[in-house]
Parts: sequence; structure tokens; C-alpha cells
Amino acid sequence: MASNRINRINEEIQKSIAGKLRTVKDPRVSGTMISVTRVETTPDLRYAKVYVSFLEADKAKDAMKGLQSAGGYLRREVGNDLKLRYTPELVWSLDDSITYGAHMLEIINNLPYGEHDDEE
Repeated sequence: MASNRINRINEEIQKSIAGKLRTVKDPRVSGTMISVTRVETTPDLRYAKVYVSFLEADKAKDAMKGLQSAGGYLRREVGNDLKLRYTPELVWSLDDSITYGAHMLEIINNLPYGEHDDEE
């Protein structure tokens, strides 16, 4: 039952952060397209690992630094949205699953098909 609560909190944190990313004034963050792919919160609600993906991979390193510097602001905004006893500390992590998925799709699309001989 507690895991269902944690899952709901994870979803709410993800929605809150995704909505508040547009309000961050740091040019490293506002200058790139950022997607919050998932959030994993510890059972004691002290830490939330936020997985983010970037449209432009070359700006990812600078944008991660910008997110870390804006972490306090985003944590305060999440706390205002969720009204939890403890607002989790946000730990940022780069998620390359979208890039990996696009790469796999490209490999699959480039596979030769229909060119083999059937000896029936």
C-alpha cells in the first residue's frame, strides 16, 4: 500500500517539476528543451531522484549544472504544490533512454527486409 502512495507522490513531483521548469530564469535551463522522464522517491520522502532528458545532447552538461543551481527554487515550488511534511531534496540524473530508443529505432529501420530467398 505504501508503494502506491510513493508512486502517486512520484507522479505529482514529476508534474510539478515539469510545470515549474518554464519559470526557471537560469539561461542554461531556459535555453534548452528539458523533459522530466521519471521521478523515484525514497520511502522516507527525504530524497527524490529526478531523471531528465534533453532534446539537444550538446547542451545537457550545462543544463544539468543549471538544474542543480535551481534545485532549491524547484524544491520550494514542489513543496508549495504538494503540501507534504517533508519536501524531498531533488537529486538530478541524466536519462538517456529517449536517445537510446531513437538510436534503436534507427537501427531497426535500417535493417534489410524482404531480400532473403525462401526455398519452399
